[in-house]
Amino acid sequence: MTATKDWLKASWDAGIDLLHPVSDRTDGDAPLSSASSESVKTPIVVPIRSLGPAYRERIAKHLLALDDADRYLRFGYKASDAQISRYVADLNFERDEIFGIYNRHLELVAMAHVAFATDAQHQQCAEFGVSVLKKARGRGYGRRLFERAVIHARNEGVDMMFIHALSENTAMLKIARNAGASVQRDGAESEAFLHLPPANIDSRMAALFEHQFAEMDYRIKRQAKLFWDFLARMRALRTAR
Repeated sequence: MTATKDWLKASWDAGIDLLHPVSDRTDGDAPLSSASSESVKTPIVVPIRSLGPAYRERIAKHLLALDDADRYLRFGYKASDAQISRYVADLNFERDEIFGIYNRHLELVAMAHVAFATDAQHQQCAEFGVSVLKKARGRGYGRRLFERAVIHARNEGVDMMFIHALSENTAMLKIARNAGASVQRDGAESEAFLHLPPANIDSRMAALFEHQFAEMDYRIKRQAKLFWDFLARMRALRTAR
């Protein structure tokens, strides 16, 4: 679990960063090149927010922004706009958990779906799926979302995390392998299984800290966006005179 001082430092850094003009910051609004990726540090803590039914529209917008190749990797087929809309409409927020990462514009740049088994014989199993917009890659968001999903699953009594992915989805399979999952390949598809330890005080405290940090980060970003939008309107009015 991340030390408390790291959480506080991350919160302070996030607040200070948002006080700078947009042109001075980089937080997932543009893809990282090989050169810039070395100069942009991965945050100590990535604010990951739990998403409820009120965020269906943002979830749909995020998934619809994926190109054909990314839709193929995420869903196992080239999902059409209509199929993605049905997927979002059918999300069960009471049973499953949806996590998201926002940039400073409050755009959902990465999200994960933790789907809990509906079969009574597999109640202690959950499936993980993730998507990250191209412009937000290279920052470890997929790995951070997986780590957050594991903590949540443990606290919900899950002892097996399951990932079904195309064999060519090497990024997802690498995350699973690095976490200690067993990966079985069957032609074009692969399945990863990760045994989870029982919940303990550390996992419950980690979930609590991450939730509080994500909510605080979202409020800071929302206030900062309102502030910069207000300044932009003032500049526009002055220019129009």
